[in-house]
Amino acid sequence: MNSIPQIFKAYDIRGLVETEITPDFTFATGLAFARFLQQVREPGTVVIGQDMRPSSPVLADAFSAGVTSQGMDVIRMGLASTDMLYFAAGKLGLPGAMFTASHNPAAYNGIKLCLSGARPIGKESGLLTIENFVRAGSPLEIRSVGVESNRDMLEEYVDHLLSLVDLTNIRPLKIVIDAGNGMAGHTAPAIFARLNCEMVPMYFELDGSFPNHEANPIEPANLVDLQRAVKENKADLGLAFDGDADRCFLVDENGTAVNPSDLTSLIAHRELVKHPGSTIIYNLISSRAVLETIEENGGIGLRSRVGHSYIKKMMAESGAIFGGEHSGHFYFDEFWRADSGALAALHAIAALGMSNQSMSEILKPYQRYVLSGEINSAVHDAEAVTSFVENTFSSKPGVTTDHLDGLTINGDTWWFNLRPSNTEPMLRLNVEAKSQGEMAALRDEVLGLIRG
Repeated sequence: MNSIPQIFKAYDIRGLVETEITPDFTFATGLAFARFLQQVREPGTVVIGQDMRPSSPVLADAFSAGVTSQGMDVIRMGLASTDMLYFAAGKLGLPGAMFTASHNPAAYNGIKLCLSGARPIGKESGLLTIENFVRAGSPLEIRSVGVESNRDMLEEYVDHLLSLVDLTNIRPLKIVIDAGNGMAGHTAPAIFARLNCEMVPMYFELDGSFPNHEANPIEPANLVDLQRAVKENKADLGLAFDGDADRCFLVDENGTAVNPSDLTSLIAHRELVKHPGSTIIYNLISSRAVLETIEENGGIGLRSRVGHSYIKKMMAESGAIFGGEHSGHFYFDEFWRADSGALAALHAIAALGMSNQSMSEILKPYQRYVLSGEINSAVHDAEAVTSFVENTFSSKPGVTTDHLDGLTINGDTWWFNLRPSNTEPMLRLNVEAKSQGEMAALRDEVLGLIRG
């Protein structure tokens, strides 16, 4: 398979169905995954979940056949969210594979892989080895074929989530949930059946063609329907999930989209009440308010590069209890350091249900700065442009720079980060400042240097 396209990404495998992700490819990947697991002395059983895309069952079948051809056993979960797969890998102590392309359009599919205990597999922790096995071709050795079995773990997953957040005495709430025709349409009914909440469902029909909007809530256009529904239903809260339901975005009672940094701050505050003095991870695109909140509540904040493998690794090394990303991923030590959109949502519901305040009032103390959101610019030479920006700003008084992930320039009441894309000739800019005017002026100045 030397001719396979570049579909092995930094953290997962993702590509076009039929032309890039095919049953032959997933069989070869299952075989290679089994070889890798044997090499690193992992348990001899793999748990497999799949999303609602039409291609997922066939691709998962072929992957399972590749795994069992190497004498390893398989447990098929059937329909699952990605955090359900992480739950299974954690609870059962087994490696796992999730068939999903997350928020990508209908033409795509992919595989997210993990080791036992939901430990991540990325380029630096095994994915490159698996890719090399696939490209070189793994020999089919004569051996006994493993056994495939089935296990529905939805209720066990819900049991675990509800054991982590106290929701027993919350006031009645009305919550609109936009599943985007993705896997939250499968998991949310099981969760909300046990809560003192009226659930208003939107797009719960599992449909991998995404007929209503892309299941990518980080894009403002995909939140419009939810924002309207929250106001029309006079709801207390809106929740938007991505296609595989491992990310969650909030909409407050006014129909206003909540910045993920605000939710990171809220959960950090809640977790530090339970675990005083603990360490919490935030990535470098998060608002300054996150670190301020952590320190105000007696915690230790550690700043991470962007990307789940970096956060999970740092959590393991530091013993952190929680980690948050600007992209809507939230990681919990009590959830095997894996990300769960549902668990983040339950923390927001608990905070709201135990208070007489509205969601906007609860979050207001964390809304101290104005963020630009991520702005992409096509460039011919990302390194040269970044150096030009750094040279322009580094001579200004009171300015500091760092290179943890791309270039970060810090001022007294502002900062910005400039990171190159891993896949395109593109620079990603994020800006934050104390006021809208200061943020806009800084954003425009930096964009002028990038695009000038």
